[in-house]
Amino acid sequence: MRFKMAVIGAGSIGFTRQLFTDLMSVPVFHNIEVAFTDINKDNLDRVVQLCQRDLDENGINIKIKSTLDRREAFKDAKYIINCVRVGGLEAFETDVNIPLKYGVDQCVGDTLCTGGIMYGQRVIAAMLDFCKDMREVASPDVLHLNYSNPNAMVTWACNKYGKVNTIGLCHGVIHGQEQIAEVLGLKYEDLDIICAGLNHQTWYLSLKHNGIELKDKILEGFLKHEKFSKQEKVRIDMLKRFGYYSTESNGHLSEYLAWYRKRPEEIKDWIDLGDWINGETGGYLRVCTEGRTWFETDFPNWLKEPAKKYDGSDRGKEHGSYIIESLETGKRYRGHFNIVNNNCITNLPNDCVVEVPCYVDGNGVSVPQVGDLPLGAAAICSQSAWVQRIAVEAAVTGNAQLLKQAALLDPLTGAVCNPPEVWQMIDEMLIAQEEWLPQYKQAIEEAKGRWKTSDLLPIKETEGAARLKTKTIEEMSLEKDKMRKLASSAAKENIK
Repeated sequence: MRFKMAVIGAGSIGFTRQLFTDLMSVPVFHNIEVAFTDINKDNLDRVVQLCQRDLDENGINIKIKSTLDRREAFKDAKYIINCVRVGGLEAFETDVNIPLKYGVDQCVGDTLCTGGIMYGQRVIAAMLDFCKDMREVASPDVLHLNYSNPNAMVTWACNKYGKVNTIGLCHGVIHGQEQIAEVLGLKYEDLDIICAGLNHQTWYLSLKHNGIELKDKILEGFLKHEKFSKQEKVRIDMLKRFGYYSTESNGHLSEYLAWYRKRPEEIKDWIDLGDWINGETGGYLRVCTEGRTWFETDFPNWLKEPAKKYDGSDRGKEHGSYIIESLETGKRYRGHFNIVNNNCITNLPNDCVVEVPCYVDGNGVSVPQVGDLPLGAAAICSQSAWVQRIAVEAAVTGNAQLLKQAALLDPLTGAVCNPPEVWQMIDEMLIAQEEWLPQYKQAIEEAKGRWKTSDLLPIKETEGAARLKTKTIEEMSLEKDKMRKLASSAAKENIK
C-alpha cells in the first residue's frame, strides 16, 4: 500500500513519535512515504532520529524525509497531520500572563478564554498559509487531520477559508470515557457512548452497557470516588446542575465558564493542585516549559531506551491512525471527531465545528444526525460557538474590533473584566504578539499609539490564585521517571 503522509510541527517532543508509532502499528502501512517538517531544525532532527531508529529496529524499510520546507513535505501528500503551536512557549507565556494582570486566571488558555482566542489568531494566520500550500502541491484529495488548538476555531477556518478538507482530532472524549468506566466498575471498551457538543465542551449524552442506559448512575459514582471527587469538582458540579458529564478536564472546563474562576479567593475551592490539569493557574504552561527543558537535557538517554514496538502493543488511542487505516483498508472505525456541523446538532449553528460521533470506512467519513442538545448544554455551547465565530472572522480579516468583541463575549473574561479593561488587554496582547500576527499590522500600530498617549487603566501584578513554581533542572532530576513521562506526552510542537 503506497501513499504519502506528512506531519507539520513534527518536532513535537513526544506527540509525533506516538502518532507515528500508531500508524506504523498497521502492517500494510510499512511501505508508505513519510515526510516530517518543522521550522525548528534541532527539535525536528531529534524526533526524526528517534522515529528512524524505531523504524530500523523494527525492520521497516522507510526512510523519513526531514525538511524545513513545508511545501516539499506536502508535495503529493494524501494525509497531512498538523500539531503546531504557533509562537511556541514565548507566545504562550503572554496568553497566560497578560490576562492574569486583568484578573483572567486560566489553567490552560489554548481553547477559549482570552488566551485561547489570541492563540487562535496566531494559528489561523499560519494555517491559511499552510492550506494554500496544501491546495497547490498536495494530493487533490488531501485530508488534513488537525490536532492543533484551539481545535474548533482552527478546523472552522481551514474548512471555510482554507478550502481544505479538515477534521479536528482530540482525546478528551476518550479520557472522560475512561473515567466513567472506572466509576461504574466497567471496562472502557464495554461502555457504548454518545457524546456531542463543541471540542472541550462535549457532553456524554448516553452511556450504555449491554444496551442498558447508565447516564443517571454516574453522579453517585463520581461523588463516592476517592480521587475524582477531589479532582473533578467543576465537572461534578456541572453534572449536578446540567445533568451531563463534560468531556473536558476540571482545569480546562473551569476556564470556559463564567462561574468557577471569577473570584480569586474561591478558585481553590474548585480545583486540586495534585495535578496541573485539575486547575492550577498557568498549569499547562508550566508543564510544557518543564517538559521542553527536560527533553533537551535528557534526550541522549532516550536513544538508549528500547525502540517503540510496531506490533500493536505500543499503539495508542489517538484517532489519526485509525481514520487513515479505515479509509485505506475499509476497516470500520467509530470515534468522536470535530467536523462542520451541517445540521448534525440541530440547535447549534450549521457552520460551526462540532464534536460528534463519526464512522469511517473505505467510503469515507459518515456523520449521523445527533439532533438537539439538551437545552442547558446547548446554551453553553451556543455562547462558545459565537465567541469562536467572531474570533475566526477576526483572525481571517485582522479586524481588532471583532477580536475585542470576542474577548468581551467570552464567559470568563466577561465575568472578570469590564469593556475598557478588555479593550486595553487586547491592545497589550496584540503588541506583545506582533511577531506572529501579520494580519493585525495596522491595528498593532494603532494600539502602540494608544499605549503611548492614553491614560492606562491600573492592572495588578499577580501570580494568580493557584500557581506553582516551574521546576529547575536540578529539581526535575530528582524525579527523572516522572519527567520523562511528562516530556513523552507533552503537547504539540512550537512554531514561530
